Formats: sequence, structure tokens, C-alpha cells
Amino acid sequence: MIEIDVARDDDLDLWARLKSEVVPNEPVTADQLRATDEPDRLLLLARSSGEPVACGIAARSSFGGRAFVAARVLASFRRRGIGSALVRTLSDHARALGLTGVNAFVYADEPHSVAFAEHFGLAEADYQLEQIRAIGPEEAPASHDGVELVALDGRRDELLRAAWPIALEGYEDLPVPGEVTYRLETWLREEATRADGSFVAIRDGELVGYAGLSEHANGSASAEHGLTVVRRDLRRHGIGRALKQAQLHWAARSGVHELRTWTQKGNEAMQALNRSLGYLDTSRVITFQGPLP
Repeated sequence: MIEIDVARDDDLDLWARLKSEVVPNEPVTADQLRATDEPDRLLLLARSSGEPVACGIAARSSFGGRAFVAARVLASFRRRGIGSALVRTLSDHARALGLTGVNAFVYADEPHSVAFAEHFGLAEADYQLEQIRAIGPEEAPASHDGVELVALDGRRDELLRAAWPIALEGYEDLPVPGEVTYRLETWLREEATRADGSFVAIRDGELVGYAGLSEHANGSASAEHGLTVVRRDLRRHGIGRALKQAQLHWAARSGVHELRTWTQKGNEAMQALNRSLGYLDTSRVITFQGPLP
């Protein structure tokens, strides 16, 4: 017997544990779930004969005017209809929000997950590439003629607000299948949660670039890149490289052993920059789109 319930605050540790076991490359903590809560987000837990076996999420996607839906089932409980039951409930929630389409994300090396998405009529639309950089004991300090690199530590809210207009340029230019919708309050809450490892670039007294780092569920020895963006008229002048080098130097001095980042299909320039700085390609996640199941 399958039981599906809404995950309340007391259930978030369990929900995070299930998600992290099914998707170990993208772990999450209960505190991170609380910090990223949105009014329209729904978290579900599924039990089989009373045993927690799966979790699910539905929310407004950040691009394309669609829903984001994901069902994660423990490996030993798949092919029993649990994932499909979660998807139906999550899709009903998305329809109640007035949404008709869905974005879903599937690891390319998981044929069972690809087949599950295709079973619901979804088609491949895009991909994201994960790249990881191991941090050595010595990382060169960053510099750029005429540009000052300033950490957000102690000035996080102030500098995030100042970087918002450039961030909007970056989100508008992201090569994703559909317009990006990102709100200032979400930006202020979720970006640069490792403020001392996040930097802005100042040129002639003006903020011209930003590179954020966020906490990772693996612990303080890992951090994840957020948005890296440079003002449109100053791109391809080495500012983005300097910002990333500042983060590598900070990581070496701060006990951080690895930095992780995701880039989209069509953003090969950023992928190449990362490789030139020592980042290695690891996982590829396919974006599937289609009508809500």
C-alpha cells in the first residue's frame, strides 16, 4: 500500500535524507530546504507499508513559465508505481497553480530515469554540465588591471543589491529553453551564502561583475558556484576569470577542498573558461520538457 503525504517541517530531515540517497551528487539538508522555501512549493513523502521510500517536489520553475516536478524513489522500491503516483499528485499541484508545462531534470547516465521521463511524454530540450575543481594547498591570488575584487563578507546584502542589475543581464542571457524568471527576494536569500568566497568586481567606482559561492550539503569543505556574470560591454576582457581566480584563492585559504559548478548547453564559453582553470567535466543532466503528466 502506497501512502503519500505532505512533508511538514518535522519531516524535512527525512525528506532530505531520501533525496540525498537517491541523488547523492546533489545532497540537501533540512536547513537548506527551509532556507529555500517558496509559497508555491510542495514537498511530498511516500511510504510503502509505513516505510519511507520516496520523496517528491513540485514548484514554479525558474524558466519557461513551467512547473518543476521531481519524484525520487529508493532503488529497491522502483517499478512499483510509487514514482508515477508521486508524479500524478505533484502534477495536480502544478495545475492548481495555473501551470500546464513541466521542466524535469534527469542524469544522462541513468537510462531508467530517462525512460521514466519519456514515459510521461517529455522530450529532451537542453542539458546542464557539472564541473568540479579540486583545490590545492596553494592557489594564485587574483588580479586584473583597473579592477578591484571585493568580497561580500560583511556587506552581503548591500553588494547583492548593487549586483542585481548585472545579475538580471546574466539571467536574460542564459541559454535555457524559455525565459528566466528570478525574483530579487530569491536572489537575496539564495545567492552568496558563502559570502566570504563571493566577490564583486569594481571598475572606476562602478560594479561591473559578480561571482557567488553557496553552501553545499557535503559540508564546509565543499562550495557551489552560483551566478558568475560580467556587465555585457565588458565581457571577454578577463574579469570573469579574475573573479573565479579570487574564489580559488579564497578556497585554498579557507579549508575548502572542492568547488562545484553547473553550466548550460550553449554556454560553452564558460565551460571552456572553467576547464582552463582546472575544472573537470563530471555529470551531465538532461532537461526534459512537455505538458504536465
